Amino acid sequence: MPTSDPKYRMLSGCPRSGMSRRRFLEGCAACAGAAGLMGAPAWLRSSSQGGKTRIRVVYALHGPIQEGPDWPNKGFDFRPAIERINAELAKRCAGYEFLPTLATGPEQAQKIVEDDKTASIDGYLAYQMNCWNRVAQTLAGTGKPVLYADFQYGGSGGFLVYTAGFLRAGAKNVGFVASSNIDDLVEAVKCFGGAKAAGPTYDFAGAAGRVRMMRTARAGRLSIAPDAVKTLSAEETIRLMKASKILAVRSNEAGPASTVMGIPVVQIPFAEVNEAWAAADKAEARAIADRWQKTAALIEGVSRAELENSAAMYLAEKAVLKKHGANAIAINCLGGFYGGHIHAYPCLGFHELNNEGLVGGCECDVPSAAAMVTGAALTGGRPGFISDPVIDTAKRQIIYAHCVASNKVFGPKGAVNPFQILTHSEDRQCASVRSLLPSGYLTTTIEVSEARKEILFHQAKAVGNDPDDRACRTKLAAEPVGDIEKLFTMWDQWGWHRVTFYGDLKKPLYALAEAMGWKVVEEA
Repeated sequence: MPTSDPKYRMLSGCPRSGMSRRRFLEGCAACAGAAGLMGAPAWLRSSSQGGKTRIRVVYALHGPIQEGPDWPNKGFDFRPAIERINAELAKRCAGYEFLPTLATGPEQAQKIVEDDKTASIDGYLAYQMNCWNRVAQTLAGTGKPVLYADFQYGGSGGFLVYTAGFLRAGAKNVGFVASSNIDDLVEAVKCFGGAKAAGPTYDFAGAAGRVRMMRTARAGRLSIAPDAVKTLSAEETIRLMKASKILAVRSNEAGPASTVMGIPVVQIPFAEVNEAWAAADKAEARAIADRWQKTAALIEGVSRAELENSAAMYLAEKAVLKKHGANAIAINCLGGFYGGHIHAYPCLGFHELNNEGLVGGCECDVPSAAAMVTGAALTGGRPGFISDPVIDTAKRQIIYAHCVASNKVFGPKGAVNPFQILTHSEDRQCASVRSLLPSGYLTTTIEVSEARKEILFHQAKAVGNDPDDRACRTKLAAEPVGDIEKLFTMWDQWGWHRVTFYGDLKKPLYALAEAMGWKVVEEA
């Protein structure tokens, strides 16, 4: 996947629902640059006091109130969060002056940098509030120390991808914070004082890294619940992979056939899925909706009509799988829905497919769908959970977040965990799934690269489910096995998605990679 993950870029053929740069600048002109902050809203103003270490705080986001679908969610009001951050920094960082402003992307960031040339700025705190706004890169280019912070469940995708890029480039002037604890931010900010005293030779990244590692939660006792996962031989797994087929629903056009990991991939148009949805048996859709109403632990914000609509989409997915002799489907859900090419989110259908030992993969991410097929073949049907991860050093956790997951993580005949039906989080529309996944078990997370013939790999112990309303609905919190610092380093090369399975799959994955002539890359 590209470093600009396509999930929340504006999709081709879809109307732009977010605030434009021009409207943002017109609505907040006084706060877009470094000078003139006294004309900005109170939550952006800072008093000027001479003799202090001056830090420009740049919040990278679409706008103070989010107009379009993205993490955290449509309608999210960033202003209270920004007010809290500003207040805590001002209260707890004696000897510092903080000058807050906003930037939507590199153009506004460059304007801030130009204005700051006469403002005696000692460094930048770049706060990634939405995922893909490229602001920190411009600030890093000044050579001044930059502390890069993640607004978790808001900016986490871009933060992880961009942080890995800074690390790969060896940017000594860029440190980072990935913590839910404001104390960790405050302590990292104090590294600016050392940088000001030492001058341009100061290793700001190293100093911030030492603070981060010192404050990262210690590893817990990784006692693991018993899970006698049965895996097939590498040879049998490869046979099942080659006998599989992934349907890729990316656009209005059919596309050429291909393979990923030896798995055949066929590209079909939105229209084929939409026609199957329109033709779905209404009585059967009502019966499926009845079952969901009986089995879901909670249904909130989703009407009965939407349940039946989602059930019809599930039946459509099954129909096109049968038509093509396939066992996996990956749909460009957001592009299809926002473009009017499909009329229901496929989330609940994916939930059902994955419970049945088939594969429903989000966002037409074919490599992740291939990873799901591979893991299911290896384990006799255990479903993969495709996610957008978040890392929180305060808890020493990686949180796997997405709006759909199976509730039969041990396979179609395994134990069932509770699930809820809610709206799709980012836009508060349609129906999606929050699966309350079981804790105490070892999980194995992978991603695949056909071009490099590599399988990315890490493991973690599932420790809970985060109910935070921001970002995707299912949020499995897990403690990584190994080095959490190393876990920050691969996102620019692999993209944001990961695929998580329950069970210890390390040895069989290594055996599978060897049999295929591939390499396993451990990211923790």
